[in-house]
Amino acid sequence: MSKKELLKVENLKLYFPIQGGFLGRTVNYVKAVDGISFSVYEGETVSLVGESGCGKSTAGRAILRLEKPTEGDVYFNNVNMNSLNKQALRSLRKDLQIIFQDPFASINPRQTVIQVLEEALLIQNIVPREQRRDRALELLEKVGLKEHQADRYPHEFSGGQRQRVGIARALSLDPKLIVCDEAVSALDVSIRAQILNLLKRLQMEFQLTYLFISHDLGVVRHISDRVIVMYLGRIMEVADKKSLFEQARHPYPRALLSAIPVLKPGQKRERIVLTGDVPSSIDPPEGCRFHTRCPYVQDLCRKEGPELRSAGAMQEGHVSACHFFENLYGEATG
Repeated sequence: MSKKELLKVENLKLYFPIQGGFLGRTVNYVKAVDGISFSVYEGETVSLVGESGCGKSTAGRAILRLEKPTEGDVYFNNVNMNSLNKQALRSLRKDLQIIFQDPFASINPRQTVIQVLEEALLIQNIVPREQRRDRALELLEKVGLKEHQADRYPHEFSGGQRQRVGIARALSLDPKLIVCDEAVSALDVSIRAQILNLLKRLQMEFQLTYLFISHDLGVVRHISDRVIVMYLGRIMEVADKKSLFEQARHPYPRALLSAIPVLKPGQKRERIVLTGDVPSSIDPPEGCRFHTRCPYVQDLCRKEGPELRSAGAMQEGHVSACHFFENLYGEATG
């Protein structure tokens, strides 16, 4: 039985104008997201990964229409979000929620936790007034917090507890898709594991779908079903978790994977060190975006940008944007 496509992104672009001169005219653009396409299926966790500045968080915000895309389409449940007016988009928002990276900055410090959770229920008007507190207390219990903590302010909680409040707020409207924007990167390692396990448990309980944005491949390996690797606004590789971590076909994700610490004593991994800095997204390189740092660069890479193409007949859905991955690594096998 095939899975239902919940989210479809087609040629999504988000450029930020740079203004200069005496009249403040637009002189250039920051090409934060530059033509990405992918799908997310119901019930799965898809991770967007890459170095800081690659455009992964901006892509998540554009998908949710927290930032208006410059170009491209985003379909949610076969509905083109770009075609919706403000009222229809507001109605749809209850099905798409976000967990932010910094739980302290994303929660109003002047509101108690119970007020934070009741606010979304009030705005969307999906729970009668007399039932809102009970609903909010139920959500707190789901994320591992107690009833006596409901009337406390955000500064009275630890970072992990505040992130639990953020998760409860995201759950409050019974969403279908949650974007987790670096949801555990600001937490201690021990707390990080607890939050990841909580997210997995809630996913099973509420049949949630996650778009998980992270730079930490160890976290991605723990929670993901599929992984999308981004670099300088574009997608370099898409694969299921096992296929990517064992048989990445693009030099960039292979370099990222080589940096993961080896936990077994005596075991070593060949480290691939990338030289040079990430180019500016204002003036990205011609051809393959990665060619300025790629150890295997050839003339074609400098002239022509590679398309995403299948990495092997045995690995359905594994695609890579590299002209020469067959010569470098061969086809991925089952």
